[in-house]
Amino acid sequence: MQNGSETPFETAVNIVYSTFFAKQLAEQTSGLLRPNSGRPPHGRCVGIHSLVMETTGCGTAIITPFRPDQTIDEPALRALVDWQIASGIDFIVACGSTGEAATLNEDEWLQTVRIVTDAAKGRVPVWAGCTHNSTRTLLAQAERLAQIPGVACILSANPYYNKPTQEGQYQHFLALARVVAPIPVCVYNVPGRTGVNLDPETVLRLAADAANIQAIKEASGKLSQIASLVHSMPAGFKVFSGDDNLALAAIGIGAHGLISVASNEAPAKVAQMIRAALSGNWTEARSLDRTFSTLFEANFWESNPGPVKTVLNLMGRCEDTVRLPLVPPTAATRARLEKLVVSLGLLAEVEAK
Repeated sequence: MQNGSETPFETAVNIVYSTFFAKQLAEQTSGLLRPNSGRPPHGRCVGIHSLVMETTGCGTAIITPFRPDQTIDEPALRALVDWQIASGIDFIVACGSTGEAATLNEDEWLQTVRIVTDAAKGRVPVWAGCTHNSTRTLLAQAERLAQIPGVACILSANPYYNKPTQEGQYQHFLALARVVAPIPVCVYNVPGRTGVNLDPETVLRLAADAANIQAIKEASGKLSQIASLVHSMPAGFKVFSGDDNLALAAIGIGAHGLISVASNEAPAKVAQMIRAALSGNWTEARSLDRTFSTLFEANFWESNPGPVKTVLNLMGRCEDTVRLPLVPPTAATRARLEKLVVSLGLLAEVEAK
């Protein structure tokens, strides 16, 4: 922000942050993320001292690799983080649904976030998933998560199973924002998994009443809902597509980027596609979308992240182990995936070793 150019929303953010800043800064300074001058402007990395989240572009909802004995494969995870960053990804989201967060116990979840933030070393922002259908449990977990240095944003999905009303969701997310302030919060609307939709009007209330609710991952699959968010949200609020196959359409109507599943497997190309779209190079963006559209679909031929882990296993990057109730893709699906990744050239670097 530049002096003299604040919007009313940014002015409100400044007022709220002045209350929290002195107390929180000492606790969080060790985790501040530094700008990376080698990255494109839309992907610049900012710390929690920034009053409005500046992160845009392509973020990877990274998998959590497991060994065959079901334990977290820390070396594989660190190598994946390094590969993602070297490939040009703008930020990384740890412990989302693609990261099988629902099957991690609390200690494993915090361990995974710590591994990712430590491996990233401030080169890109790291967001951390924190979702629960009990608000009291969510707040207790969020307090622990907020103590991890390097967490730039907390991503939280709709409460699942309970099917709360809009007012219930509003109070749930507002309570979360107050507990973790001033760390930014990205609400995650994924009705296909949670059974409830977060209406744009409720998101607008949240942005107005909690200065650190600064983004939404929108995975309703409804372009009209994305358009409503883009048109109504205050300046500085970021809207991200949560669906790879809708990313270009979402950016076309004003979204700020994508939180991707497919960038687990093809980080350089998916980041290139989003970068092209955000810069208005639609010929390049559409060409890449056309090339990888089948991969976007293939990642959901069976339950995510089963197909993603299978592809990464074929690429030699991790085991294909998932935790129950998920199971690995069938032999038939694996054969289809292998044929697809060969056609996309994703195995080229493995064969070159």
